[in-house]
Amino acid sequence: MVMKIQFGMVVGILAASTALIAPGAQAGPRQLKAEPVAAAASGKLTPAERGAMTRAYVRKWGPYVQQVYNVPMDVWAKRMVPTFVHADPENFRNALQRTTYEGASAALSGTGKRLSDDQVIDSMARSSLDPRLTQADAGTMALGSASSDLVYTPITPCRILDTRVAGGAIAGNFTRDFNAVVGSGGNFSSQGGSATDCGAVAAGQAAVVINLTAVTPSGAGFATAYPFGTTRPLASSVNYTAGAIVNNSIVVKIPTPLTTKDFTVYTFASSDYVADIVGYYSPPTATALDCATVSGAPTNVNAGAYASLPTLFCAANYTPVALSISAGENVLVADSYTAGNAGQIFVRSVSANAQNVTAKLMCCRVPGR
Repeated sequence: MVMKIQFGMVVGILAASTALIAPGAQAGPRQLKAEPVAAAASGKLTPAERGAMTRAYVRKWGPYVQQVYNVPMDVWAKRMVPTFVHADPENFRNALQRTTYEGASAALSGTGKRLSDDQVIDSMARSSLDPRLTQADAGTMALGSASSDLVYTPITPCRILDTRVAGGAIAGNFTRDFNAVVGSGGNFSSQGGSATDCGAVAAGQAAVVINLTAVTPSGAGFATAYPFGTTRPLASSVNYTAGAIVNNSIVVKIPTPLTTKDFTVYTFASSDYVADIVGYYSPPTATALDCATVSGAPTNVNAGAYASLPTLFCAANYTPVALSISAGENVLVADSYTAGNAGQIFVRSVSANAQNVTAKLMCCRVPGR
């Protein structure tokens, strides 16, 4: 089903990403009207609804991405397909209601509450006072926390590049750009890597974990892997000596929004390089609470009497959130408390008869935490 949805989206994206930029179209930190989309107001999305929302998102923001971030619209759109396929329905709806691209990106990743459209406009306005900053710089700054609270997903190690197979050794004091994510149906063959997508398909990866190996460098030196399109940091990812084969496990951030490439490798001495992806970090997916109710043994309470019902305990990793009772006749809750993973309730029967009263404790947790 996912592959069918993705194929339909790719077709729609390619249609939506042609001839959308009118001559003289305005770029920059502007606001756009919310995009009307024929989809259910809440709940799950059908493949047709998700496809329509995808096309609306591309039509709305494709020209902006191309003009402000200098990323070809069709390249950006196709690389966003995994995000559109896996995006939480409510996050997707919220993203289409946003009036700035940076705010829409945050909403799509599930962090929209942390970044309002007004904050984007204010941040870009302040940034524009510094002539050294481009609009793309300002957009990156405005996103801020959109890449925080990331979730790590390990995958089976998979080769994403091998310069011995494709491209040849990287010359000393030079760089080469690579992709770490290709989307479902893509592959890393052009980089000398796997003929598959390596299973690294998720919604909006923010960083990847790779094992980078320097193979028989021509002299002693180091290599640095860093996000594509950024300034090379004064740091080393792998240190090597002449003729050695040395590797290191590193985390490389992926540019937001996605561009034509994901990361760059700089080498001090001429060398071949091999890289295997072993996992990635991506924004958490909105998930409903996992809750369970624990019931105590029935306690007989005499007419007009007070009683302390048995203490109830939540299972490991669950937190008590609510106490309640069930009884045959009128009962008042005199007091209750929760502490740690336990809860207790005190009652008074206002019935003329003795009766059984049962305490209940609702326990919840955030799945995966």
